[in-house]
This record gives sequence, C-alpha cells and structure tokens, in this order.
Amino acid sequence: MHDFKFKRQELYCEDVKVADVAQAAGTPFYLYSYNTLVDHFTKIQRAFAKINPTICFAMKANDNLAVLKTLADQGAGFDIVSMGELRKALTIKADPQKIVFASVGKTEAEIVFALTTGILFFNVESVPELEEINRIAQKMGKVAPVALRINPDVEAATHNFITTGTLKNKFGIDLKSTHQLLKSRKKYPNILINGLHIHIGSQIVTSAPFIKAVKKVIGFIAALRAEGIGLEYLDIGGGLGIIYKDEKPQTAQNFADAVLPYLEQTGLKIVMEPGRFIVGNAGIFVTKVLYLKDNGFKKFLIVDGGMNDLIRPSLYNAYHEIVPVKKSRGKPVTVDVVGPICESGDFFGKERVLPALKKGDLLAVMSAGAYGYVMSSNYNVRCRVPEILVKGKEFAVTKERETYEDLMRGESIPEFLNIS
Repeated sequence: MHDFKFKRQELYCEDVKVADVAQAAGTPFYLYSYNTLVDHFTKIQRAFAKINPTICFAMKANDNLAVLKTLADQGAGFDIVSMGELRKALTIKADPQKIVFASVGKTEAEIVFALTTGILFFNVESVPELEEINRIAQKMGKVAPVALRINPDVEAATHNFITTGTLKNKFGIDLKSTHQLLKSRKKYPNILINGLHIHIGSQIVTSAPFIKAVKKVIGFIAALRAEGIGLEYLDIGGGLGIIYKDEKPQTAQNFADAVLPYLEQTGLKIVMEPGRFIVGNAGIFVTKVLYLKDNGFKKFLIVDGGMNDLIRPSLYNAYHEIVPVKKSRGKPVTVDVVGPICESGDFFGKERVLPALKKGDLLAVMSAGAYGYVMSSNYNVRCRVPEILVKGKEFAVTKERETYEDLMRGESIPEFLNIS
C-alpha cells in the first residue's frame, strides 16, 4: 500500500497534488510520502514485536536525510556500507548502538571512524577484513564488535545482480571457514565476535529462501553451542520484495509468521535490515514529456528524465509502472518511454500502452523510492534532480536540484595547458 492515489483524475501524494509540486520545483524530481514510510516501517515493527528486533534500515536503498530522520523518529537503526552513510546517520542523530556496518571493502579510515563512533557491530565479509579490523582496533586500544557474514549458499530466486547468498558471489564467508574463525577467536584479541549475519539477496517475494537460509544457520548455531561457542546476535539481513508489476510479495506479517518460529529457536537477539520494503513504494519519479516521435516503425515518448536519474530499467531491465499524472481519455498508444541520454539503454519502459499525450504532460514512474536517487549520476553532464518529501498537505524540497556550478566544483585546468 502507498499514499499515491488519483483524486478527481489527478495524482496526489497524500494531500498534495503532484502537478503542484512540479509547478513549484520543475521537472524531473523524486517525490516521497512520509505516511507511506512510517506505515511500512511500523508494519515490520508490529509483525516482529514478539522478538523486538533491532530494525536497521538499509541506507543504500535511500539516503535522503529527511527519509532517514522520518525512520529514526520511529525507532529505526541503520545498516550502512560506507563512511558517507555513517556520517549521514550521525547527522540525523541516529543511535550508534543501532548501526551495523556492512561492505566487502571497508577502508582503514572507515573502520577507525566507526570504532570511534561506537557502532553496534561490523558485519565482516572475509578473513583479511577481520585481520585488518583487529590490527586497527589494537592500534586504537579498542575491542571491535563483529558479526561474521556467512554465505549460506542459498539461491534467492531474484535478479543475478542482486543475489548475494551463493558462493559464486563476492559476499560473506563459507560455513567451514566461519567455523574455523570462531574456533580460533583468540587469534584476534581486539575483536569480539558476537554475532552472525546473513543476507541472501534483494527483491525476494517468498519466504522459502529465507527459511532455507535460517534453517542452515540454526543448525550451525547448534553445532557451535555444542562446542561451547556462544553468540549474542543474529542479523538476518533484508531483501523483502515489493510490487513493481504483477509480483505477489509476502506481507510483513506473512514473513514474520513464516520465520519467527525459527528465529525464536536461536535464542539470540535479532537484527533486521529492510530497505526496499520500506521505501520502494514510498517514492515516485516525476518527469515531463518533451517530444513525441514516430519513426514509422515505433513510437517514442521522449521525456526530460533519463537513465542517469533512474537507472534500474537500464541496469536490471526492471519494470516500473508509468502513469500520466493527469488521467486522459486520449486514445491508447503503444510507446517506448525514453530519455535524452545518448545511450540506447536510456529508457523507463518499452511497449507501454498509454493514453495519447502531448508536450508538457507529466508522467509518474512508480515504485521509485528505493535505488532511485541513490544510484543517479551526472552522466552527459546532467544535474541530479531534487528530492521532495510530502507530509499531509505540506511538501518541502529536502535535496536541491544541482546546478552546473555544483558539477564543475573542484575541477580545474592545469597551468601546463594554459602555456601557449
């Protein structure tokens, strides 16, 4: 469910007409619904209330400060993968003891900063990383809290690019190596290995892969306990899917009903890392029609947004519903919705049936709240678009549209090119 609805033939975000936002901010732009963010987060809270997990929003899905503040105010922690994300979390005064740090390639500067901040734990992806954290913690006179990210070798039945739980991917440590690490913990005097972490992929719409992975982990934990190896946390990652087209994803309650019995068996404190489930359908991308082109073979609707703004269709061949912001009774036409970027892969949708539209009409690309703005770029020297948050009858620009001065800041022409 989300708060983007048609009223009197016009698309609204909560109680704000999307066309009014376009009039005030120009196009293209991202638009987020406060109520949808809160609703989706609290659905997870309620569904898992029995075990009171630490819910760490996966910031890689959407790192807008207003979005983060909205979720932190509801009790969210954060799953981060860089120093930049950690700094953003601290900017909105997130509780460091609700922050977990993933990433297969943490730098020394990032490790130092996270240890100084006092995060809950690092999710460690490899033996060399564990050794590096131990070395840095020793130098700082600290003990680093760590959860080992295990790779359960479970297929997640999702796009290859967002599958992370098999041994052909770069993520995590196999079970045999994890076992050896836990048995030899004394080799790492400045490390406290107090948890395990799994994350098998993204946009997963059934509970079966999760259950398969959790069952493997339960067996592993039982074997460790038999050897006297105890743990405090189990981080089950994220990956809950949403509706983009015709998916029938599990609800938060369905998911909880399926996995809670297994999580309770562990007796461990549970950490969760939902991202897309919370923000995916809480945001849209709004763009304007520039031209209608008919080359005699195909019709194209050319808009002012491009793959640099929303790359998911080009990168994953991902489907996003596209709707006119104002409903039209025009005769339906089959078109490719494309942008201005000099790439054949610059499209938002192909072979879409839309009412006949004209220059200046607005389109909403739905379900764009996750992996939208965060993956945008300045390709073709294009300014990144603004992000706007709606709450009830109010809206505010929470990230300004970039200027060309922003794009060239830090660039310079060396003196040796100015010598004639």
